[in-house]
Parts: sequence; C-alpha cells; structure tokens
Amino acid sequence: MALSPDVQERIDALVRSDKVVLFMKGSRRGPQCGFSAQVVQILDRVVPDYTTVDVLADPAIREGIKAYSSWPTIPQLYVAGEFVGGCDIVREMFESGELYAALGVERPTGKPPTLHVTDAAATELRRLAEDAGGRTLHLVVDARHQPGLYFGPAEENEVQVVANGIPIALDLLSALRAENATIDVRQTADGPAFHVALEGAGRVRQLEPREVKTMLDEGRELVFVDVRTPEEREKARIPGTRLLDDALRAELEALPHDTPIVFHCHHGGRSQRAAEHFAALGFRNVANLAGGIDAWSQQVDPSIPRY
Repeated sequence: MALSPDVQERIDALVRSDKVVLFMKGSRRGPQCGFSAQVVQILDRVVPDYTTVDVLADPAIREGIKAYSSWPTIPQLYVAGEFVGGCDIVREMFESGELYAALGVERPTGKPPTLHVTDAAATELRRLAEDAGGRTLHLVVDARHQPGLYFGPAEENEVQVVANGIPIALDLLSALRAENATIDVRQTADGPAFHVALEGAGRVRQLEPREVKTMLDEGRELVFVDVRTPEEREKARIPGTRLLDDALRAELEALPHDTPIVFHCHHGGRSQRAAEHFAALGFRNVANLAGGIDAWSQQVDPSIPRY
C-alpha cells in the first residue's frame, strides 16, 4: 500500500510529536486489545510520559502506519522518531534490558533497597498477612513514582527485603525507585490506610535567581537549561544556559541521576513542568528558577531585556 502525501505528512508529525510515541488500539488508560495493553504496561513501568495514538479512531492512520513502518501489526512503538517494533519486540527488549537504553532510562541493578516500616505499619501488615493466604507483600513504584502495596503471588525477577520484620518483594524497577522509602499507616473510618513516602521522588527545588548566580560564580557543576522557544531565546537569554531541544534532551537523559540541573523559562511555569518530568525519570537534583528569566532580569542582570 502506497502512502498518500497527506497521510505521510500526518504520520511524520505524529512520530515527531514526542520522544516516545505508541500507535495502539485504544488509549493509555483504555487499551482495546491485549497486545496494546502489554506494551502500555511495560512503558508505564519504565517512563513517566509518552504519547499514544489510537488507530481505531482513524482508519487512514491505522492502515497507513503499517505501510509507513513496513510492519503489519498494531501496536507500534517509536522512540526519537525511529521505529522500535511491535509487542513481541518491546517485551523482548524489556526482558533483556535493551529497552532501558533505548528510552534513556537508568537500568536497574537488582540491588535490594533500604526500606523502613514504622512499628504501627508493621503491626497492621502482620495482621493483614494472616488473612493473605500465604501471598507475598509487594511494593511497586511506577515510572511516575506512584507507590502501591498489595498482597499477591510471588513473581519472577523480584528482590526480597525484610524491614522491621516485614518481608517485602519488589520488581527490579521498583527496587531502584524505592531506596530509603518509609511505609507508615494511619487509621481511617474505612480501616488502615498505608502511606509510602519515597525519598526525593518528584521533588523539585525552587531556586531564587541570586542563588543560581552564586552557584555559577562559584563554578559549581550544573546544567542550566532554557525550556522556552527559540523565538523567545532570540529576544533574551541568560549566559551559560542551553536551549532544550531533542539533542539536549537525549544528552540530559543519559546523565547520572545525581547531576545538578536547573530549568528556566519566562516566568517559571513551563520550567517547573520540565523539572518535574526529569524528577519523575529519577533525577534527584533538579531545580526550577523561581520567576524565570523575568526575575533574573530584575534581580541579577538588568541588561537582559524583559518581554
């Protein structure tokens, strides 16, 4: 099947719309076939954000994407504009560990994390374990650093941790994200409600312009990232910053997760979202420039134009 220029252009735009794009049946929250659901489950475990395209909503895209990739089935995964594969290939890459590198995510080592369970939580978990029929207590932490606790069958490739006498199983990705987590409990009208506090997950520091200027003057190691548009950057820029484009994004995602990164935009909103995105990827030392370049111009360098 030859692609029409219109469909070719539309698919080109969709493939370039995000670093990770999944053509699937249904949506991320509502997959409409088992193969699409499998890929969504894998991606949800590995990356916090990605774009999905529901091919059921557009017959031209449904047929066109098969010709575009020379691949006969749905779902289809694209990373950085390149076709990766369908369900079987994605699953194989996940199991072999290749998918982490393709997505720019730190590969789990399998090292058991240090976990903390309060006395109150330990008491409640022991009580619940008595009624769990020998099932295993699992702690899961997804790519958005959202934790969950549940009793279920033991699974392959898990690490085992005992904290305050409570045995806990974690998959390899959860183990990486759960380091130094604390499990606590509070009593509610509906019974005990458990809370898992993750150390550093999703935390974005707010730095004042003068603080960042001091860090730069002292020669501290950091990456100072401008998330505005190229047109805005032409109007005004902070010396030493780098514009966030696809190349820099890939470079940042490959850095050690303790690398200091400061994001800025015009007033601080867009850069806050960018910082939260990288924190969700596991970066532990990300910050947002409070007030953006506008505040920098007022507090640090009035020669930078305001707009």
